[in-house]
Amino acid sequence: MEDFTHFNGQGRARMVDVGGKAPSRRTAVAGARIFVNQETFVLLRSGGMQKGDVLAVAQIAGIMGAKRTSDLIPMCHPVLVDGIDLSLTLDEARCCVEITAAVTCGGRTGVEMEALTAASTAALTVYDMCKAVQRDIVISDIRLLEKTGGVHGDFQRKED
Repeated sequence: MEDFTHFNGQGRARMVDVGGKAPSRRTAVAGARIFVNQETFVLLRSGGMQKGDVLAVAQIAGIMGAKRTSDLIPMCHPVLVDGIDLSLTLDEARCCVEITAAVTCGGRTGVEMEALTAASTAALTVYDMCKAVQRDIVISDIRLLEKTGGVHGDFQRKED
């Protein structure tokens, strides 16, 4: 059980005390993909979706999601985030929206969950705004791409 820091000695959930850690610069980048059919892709590219500019709305939703992470994930600390940057690009070859979310802070705990929540919220927003024209949209590949700072050091995903 000692490897699982979110459990106390009795095996019950707890929020880890990070008060003894020194603040440091921390960054995290997460990604997600939303696969759509050709018709939906054309509407996304042309801005022809009835609900408006899907990518712009999803970008704002991702920022809002990152800011609310500790409200959604039970053991996640509220983090004073310094910056959030989302990029949503259309990948015509794969017929998908590629989302990248970068989050930074100078704190005692990392911002991986904030980056993952930002990417997930943006992906869910794309789904929500496109579901009227396509029901079988696939959200996939929600993943941490890189992180810096903290006790466990830096991480960089090797993607194919």
